[in-house]
Amino acid sequence: MPATTAPASKTTDLSRGVFGYVWQHTWRQQLWVIAIILVSMPFLFMSLDLPKQIVNGPIQGKGFADAAGTATYFKFDVPFSGFFSGGPVPLFGGVQLDRMSALVALSCFFLLLVCINGGFKFYINTFKGRLGERMLRRLRFQLIDRVLRFPLPYFRKLRSAEVATMVKDEVEPLGGFIGDAFVQPVFLLGQALTTMIFIITQNFYLGMIAAGIIAIQTFIIPRLRKRLLVLGKQQQLTARDLAGRVGEVVEGIAEIRVNDTSNFERADVASRLGKIFGIRYELFQRKFFVKFLNNFLAQLTPFLFYLIGGYFAILGQLDIGQLVAVIAAYKDLPGPIKELIDWDQQRQDVEIKFTQVVEQFTPDHMVPSTLQRPVATAAAALLGPFEARGLTVTDETGAKLVEGVDMTIQPGERVAGVGEVNAGAETMAEVLVRLQAPSSGRVRFGDHAIDDLPEAATGRRIAYLGPDPYLRNTTLRDALLLGLMHHPAAAAPGADAGEARAGYLLEARLSGNIDLDVNADWLDYEAAGVTDAASLARRLTDVLALVELDDSVFELGLRSRLGPAALDALGPRLLAARTALGARLASKELAGLVVPFNAEGYNSEATVGENMLFGTALEPAFEGNALARQPHLVSVLAETKLDVELVAIGASIARTLAELFSDLQPDDNLYQELGLMKADELPVYQAILSRTAGKTFAQTNAADRAALLALALGYCEPRHRLNLMTPDIAAHVVRARQRLFSNPPAALTRGVAFYSADEFNAGSTLEDNILFGRVVYGIADGPRRVGEALRAVIRDLDLREAVLEAGLGFTVGSGGRRLSAAERQKIGLARALLKRPDLLVVNRGLSTLGVRSQQGIMERVLAEAAGSDGQPGFAVYWALSTPALAKAFDRVIVFHDGQVAEQGEPATLLARESRFKRLTS
Repeated sequence: MPATTAPASKTTDLSRGVFGYVWQHTWRQQLWVIAIILVSMPFLFMSLDLPKQIVNGPIQGKGFADAAGTATYFKFDVPFSGFFSGGPVPLFGGVQLDRMSALVALSCFFLLLVCINGGFKFYINTFKGRLGERMLRRLRFQLIDRVLRFPLPYFRKLRSAEVATMVKDEVEPLGGFIGDAFVQPVFLLGQALTTMIFIITQNFYLGMIAAGIIAIQTFIIPRLRKRLLVLGKQQQLTARDLAGRVGEVVEGIAEIRVNDTSNFERADVASRLGKIFGIRYELFQRKFFVKFLNNFLAQLTPFLFYLIGGYFAILGQLDIGQLVAVIAAYKDLPGPIKELIDWDQQRQDVEIKFTQVVEQFTPDHMVPSTLQRPVATAAAALLGPFEARGLTVTDETGAKLVEGVDMTIQPGERVAGVGEVNAGAETMAEVLVRLQAPSSGRVRFGDHAIDDLPEAATGRRIAYLGPDPYLRNTTLRDALLLGLMHHPAAAAPGADAGEARAGYLLEARLSGNIDLDVNADWLDYEAAGVTDAASLARRLTDVLALVELDDSVFELGLRSRLGPAALDALGPRLLAARTALGARLASKELAGLVVPFNAEGYNSEATVGENMLFGTALEPAFEGNALARQPHLVSVLAETKLDVELVAIGASIARTLAELFSDLQPDDNLYQELGLMKADELPVYQAILSRTAGKTFAQTNAADRAALLALALGYCEPRHRLNLMTPDIAAHVVRARQRLFSNPPAALTRGVAFYSADEFNAGSTLEDNILFGRVVYGIADGPRRVGEALRAVIRDLDLREAVLEAGLGFTVGSGGRRLSAAERQKIGLARALLKRPDLLVVNRGLSTLGVRSQQGIMERVLAEAAGSDGQPGFAVYWALSTPALAKAFDRVIVFHDGQVAEQGEPATLLARESRFKRLTS
């Protein structure tokens, strides 16, 4: 299905104001629901008139000749027939009913009208609610769409937390109002007018009283609420500013701590919160006063009805049925009037918020939406040289970053830009990928001006690596393949999207959203030079090796857990690797370096808790201190009397650590090295030791026993060396383990993946599964020798690609924070190379690496750029952080003070006295 988006004039025009915006996109739905409202008004009028008929007719006997007489009911005439024929034209003659039958029939008819009116309200409210949510979805999409088209300098003024707050929270009230914008006033006004007309038809004076009170409400209340709108605007602005400030605190937490400014930040936040408090307090005071006045006026009218209506009833000028009907009708009148006043206040508030949000999302020089339209077809190669003529670039302050630059890069040419930091080489790299806009001059790719090229061309045919590549919080694989995700592949022939998918597409179009399926296959295999997922995996492996990232991914793979699908596919091969490694570890050279897991024995290199579970926790209830409170484990320890011994061990550990840590700072590395207790837990255990001093196990409360038991479960004799674990206690632990699993509850089997020599453990890492044991602690060079043996087995059994595949599933974290800066830069370069660009632009992209590593990667990239084996080459512009590396390029451009100082072949520039020679010396 081809992707569609609404025309630019409809998806981007927010300048008409909230009512113009809503009407533009929903006028058909608004007219429909208004028609439904008008149809519902006669039924509302009948429901107001019916109580009068019931009271006057069957109850009081009006219209009945005597107690046994009958009267005509449900007689219907042709509407307005009396105006044309001189008398009503009967449509239905009605039925004759006695008083009891009439009472039942009219009461049932009243109940029917209640259901009909309720049905109208249900349909109208549901319809406008869906309409409002659809428009809110449209508005949020359009705001985010605008963020994607902001000019890059504008982002320097923005705080990401403020933008997120505006999109998420500040437009939320708009969703509720958008559905009510036209429908609510028509609906409420229709109800109020219908009720007023009914009251006036019953008694003119009572109708005028009701109209007068309503007029006072509609005149006074909105004026009192004007200050509320001002306060609401101030509250919104201060809350947005607070959100931005909190975002700055989060982003700058490192600087705050190293400079000891945390208390200044607290004072700043307290000041802002105080300002918000003052605004909100005044807002509450005024809001509740307006509410009090509104309620008073609403209750004043029934008082007048009872007084004046009762007076007319006593005089015989108003019958009881009319008075009851008027009072019952007025009961439903204050509600619509109050809601109408509330709607008017909401209208003013929403108009202010809408204008404020739109102003923030309407900067000058936005990227035209036509340049970001989705394109399914492959982008044509950018033929011809890149040319810059008379190029000048300034920043937002007016300072010139480059001035009068003339520069050409031929197809396939490898060019290095060198110079001091910010001399101009970096700016030219950003100009090439449109991260900087020229202030003057001409920039072209062949016959095309760079500003006229759509992103479907520049984003697919030009690759860029900056000093800090952007990484989403996703898997390493998705981070690497991001440069290939341009447009989802077409659905397979005959594929049925299903009703859910069809409904999603319909709602997306009705909401003005893009209808591309985010769950489809977005990978552009052609751009990567491959045909399918298998060949892409091979290409990915080659690129990882090219940028020296394969070993890092391999290590991540060893520390990763495999999913069910990978377990099914690789389980037998990994078990074979376990057997092969076991054979190697049994050799004379490696004997005694690993203690394997044994269901019948105690693993001295594992903790007491790991020996008890003999497996890996899959749920938090079986991890850390929570394990000591696990009900089944506690009951088994009590049955086997092992809890007494382990609590005693925990108490010994607590006493030793209390003495050891008493003079240490909370950030001392010893806490982390031992891993038994955190610094903030030391006072807790000191208090426990004081409470339990001189007490027996039975006299110690359950909470203290659990805390001491947690220490014992985390104890490992070879690591902690407190001489607390004896062979008898170890044997006791093994017996308790067997008791633990003799009849395990469902929570235990679900929460723990148990070790088995014949099965792969889903809760353990790939490395631990192959090792199936613990490396002996304290043997010099032992972990390295075991690691070498494990990697040799993986190599011999051809499992390296499987391990790399597991590593590609590693989640990189927000902004790639789980990776080092060097790894992030390598990922950015690999991502750039995967899409085989016409031009690769590197802007100090490997600056965190050592010179030797930079040189090795750079030489391989330049060899790739030259092309081979039928693969076309590509041009390179590399803004180098180390000028000496420029010797490997075809041409060097030397920048100085934003201008091209000299350029030429590296050998030519080095052969004479040149700025390049001085930079490389």
